[in-house]
Amino acid sequence: MRFLEKCIFFVMKCKEIIKYLDDWAPPGIAWDRDNVGLQVGSPEAEIQKILICLELTPEILKESLEKSCNLIITHHPFLFKGLKKINLASDKTSQLLASLIKNDINLISYHTNLDFTKSGVSFQLAEQLQLNSVKFLTPLEAKQSKIVVFVPTESAESVSEAVFAVGEGIIGEYSECSFSSEGIGTFKGSESSNPQKGTKGILERVNEQRLEFICSNWNISKVINAIKAFHPYEEPAIDVYPLSNNTTNSGVGAIGLLKTPMQQEDFFAYIASRLKIKNFRFMRSNQKLIHRVAVCGGSASECIPDAIAQKADAFITADIKYHSFHDAHNLICLVDAGHYETEVAILPEIARRLKENFSSIADDIFVTRQSTNVIEFY
Repeated sequence: MRFLEKCIFFVMKCKEIIKYLDDWAPPGIAWDRDNVGLQVGSPEAEIQKILICLELTPEILKESLEKSCNLIITHHPFLFKGLKKINLASDKTSQLLASLIKNDINLISYHTNLDFTKSGVSFQLAEQLQLNSVKFLTPLEAKQSKIVVFVPTESAESVSEAVFAVGEGIIGEYSECSFSSEGIGTFKGSESSNPQKGTKGILERVNEQRLEFICSNWNISKVINAIKAFHPYEEPAIDVYPLSNNTTNSGVGAIGLLKTPMQQEDFFAYIASRLKIKNFRFMRSNQKLIHRVAVCGGSASECIPDAIAQKADAFITADIKYHSFHDAHNLICLVDAGHYETEVAILPEIARRLKENFSSIADDIFVTRQSTNVIEFY
């Protein structure tokens, strides 16, 4: 008798990659005018190999074909402005779009949500500079609400676990955060009701707990559905209170400390060495030593006042305008290290996380070795 060996093939769908990255860099924290997430393809597509890059170019597309990658992950959105027409004769975006579709290549982009999340672009830049005690330079206003639900005491634990299971109840570095207080709930069901406790038409008194959770606004519906799935009542009482406080879970830029304070000239040499760059623009300050350093990957001149307010000795970002240098003269050491150069450190971090979480395809996750930076120095 012949026996057939059964091989187990791991099928990885695009939506699984998206969910994992969304949990790290929620689309809800992205800049309102940004375009993040799935750009081309299908959430149901089966993913074989992944290529990670800063932006899509013809050269990157060629590399993905050579490596047989059917998912490309970019930082800069491939589709940012609305397409009014698809001109395959002369428009580069149209040509790339057609090639992606023709070759069944999916593309997802994580832009400002990856800028604004913990361990995102600015935190990787800070890590590349070996900064210590790193935190957000400017916390974002919370896009959060407080969910309050009244639950029979014996069901409080299962309802809490349901909320935690969908990723809510997080405050800073702490998860599964909640508050409960005891009380008496009353209700009287109509003739059309179907009460889980008591009898319709009779006033009931039940020992209940008031449970409170912090919830991201984009997850409110998911949390309410989770509560209803585990709540024993036919009509649970759920309140949603909008919050206006800042959050420690997302922000702009990062700030930390150099292990050892440096003279400015040594600091400039250190930047060149750590970021592997030969040219950058800078402005000295009256500060003798550089110790407290603020960073923000990409274009962030608008954060210069925040870096000054946080008493940073230096601020590293990109695309600083001439007048921005003048406005900060003698107040802080400014370094324009380049847009590409201050963002590219995020690529290996994306790869590391994906390989760790999706070990079955770890050997098929690649970071491009091409530079997509088109800027040169004469």
